[in-house]
Amino acid sequence: MQRPLQRDTTRTGHAVVIGGGIAGLAAAHRLLASGLRVTVLEATERLGGKLMTGEIAGTRVDLGAESMLARRPEAVGLATDVGLGDRLQPPATATASVWTRDALRPMPKGHVMGVPGDPEALSGVLSAEGLARIAEERDLTPTAVGDDVSVGSYVADRLGREVVDRLVEPLLGGVYAGDAYRISMRAAVPQLFEAVKEGGPLLDGVRRIQERAAARQQTGPVFQGIEGGIGTLPGAVADAVRAGGGEILTETPVLGLTRSAEGWDVRTDTRVIAADAVVLATPAWSASTLLAAECPAASVELAAVEYASMALVTMAFRRSAVEGADALRGRSGFLVPPVDGRTIKAATFSSNKWQWVADAAPDLFVLRTSVGRYGEEEHLHREDSELVAASLGDLTAATGLRAEPVDTEVTRWIGGLPQYPVGHLGRVARIRDEVAKLPGLRVCGAVYDGVGIPGCVASAHRAADEIVAGLAGAGAGEIDNTPTRVRGTGSEAGQ
Repeated sequence: MQRPLQRDTTRTGHAVVIGGGIAGLAAAHRLLASGLRVTVLEATERLGGKLMTGEIAGTRVDLGAESMLARRPEAVGLATDVGLGDRLQPPATATASVWTRDALRPMPKGHVMGVPGDPEALSGVLSAEGLARIAEERDLTPTAVGDDVSVGSYVADRLGREVVDRLVEPLLGGVYAGDAYRISMRAAVPQLFEAVKEGGPLLDGVRRIQERAAARQQTGPVFQGIEGGIGTLPGAVADAVRAGGGEILTETPVLGLTRSAEGWDVRTDTRVIAADAVVLATPAWSASTLLAAECPAASVELAAVEYASMALVTMAFRRSAVEGADALRGRSGFLVPPVDGRTIKAATFSSNKWQWVADAAPDLFVLRTSVGRYGEEEHLHREDSELVAASLGDLTAATGLRAEPVDTEVTRWIGGLPQYPVGHLGRVARIRDEVAKLPGLRVCGAVYDGVGIPGCVASAHRAADEIVAGLAGAGAGEIDNTPTRVRGTGSEAGQ
């Protein structure tokens, strides 16, 4: 006989966050700082989503995202708020390469996501024919972009396919694991889209972007990591949430979400939790299921969001065994254009890129490769040993590495990255418009404002702030608008 569900009817300014990835945790942290009572529900046994650390040959490494954009404030600010400010570390080297046309070639400088302001910047990566094609742009008639256009199709039309296939594609693929000919310019490279809308040659538009960036005189590192791994950030945020009085429940999948006269009822397998507000910080497919009854229009839009899957192959070698591979020295790694037909799409030399990895394992050389793009899920079904062998084969061809690893770890991220095709921002706007019709409900995560950590945190903050404003305006529950100090390790975070 099935036991009746326990019913929690206490509201008093109660917000439930569904999803314990970095977006859900950031939303909970923000809500607590605004005086709400918060409960986080995570379906799996682990918090953090695509941020995760693990061990390779006894050394702690990131097995998911490994860095965050530092030129946006959200992620670095959150890390600082929860006590990780003194552990932030920029890459020790940012000297990357492109493995194309059978050689490792220096990553060109002076481009915007692979689109050059000066064609000569791509010399070596492109053939003579490819460089000549770029020079023809000023003689072409204008290309209409309308409300949106794919990055690949527009750039290929203006500058030739070789620019896309050899540089734009691997750079965008490193962010989205997607197809440049499908990815929305408006969503993925908004500064380029705005420059294109201004009119004139694409090369001139890129130069304008570069001039504006120079005028802002931004200093400091472009990216930041965290000593011990970016994967330590979710745990630090969770600790701060708990310290601020928040409740976090793992292995607690949400089975239903129902609007009630007083707010929301959130149903798990053991209880029904009453809430004044709900933040959905789950992947699109899960959010779609939970919204099917209460917000069918948003549910349909969310169900249409596609995802790419990928695998990371992390390997550790005896440092003495890789000394003969000169191509490993001084580089942070390399990208691989799909057009070259390799298995791996990128390699990161972790022991070069992150000083904390080198310090933790001075006798080892740690690197990782990534495998899998949108539409190439067949790689994910291969055995771990096959993925390791394929990665080693490509590494040998690219760098001359012939050593055998002392340890390997294959991490699969199934449905890891939402795709941002042409029209994606219109879909996001429609989702948010429909969700906003229901008081006390908001969505956040990688689907909405960028797949990177800053974008996820920004969407979490937006959702939390709208929840707080809505509850305050409606006079729901008992909200203490005095900022709460949410303590992390050695720091305080208030609004």
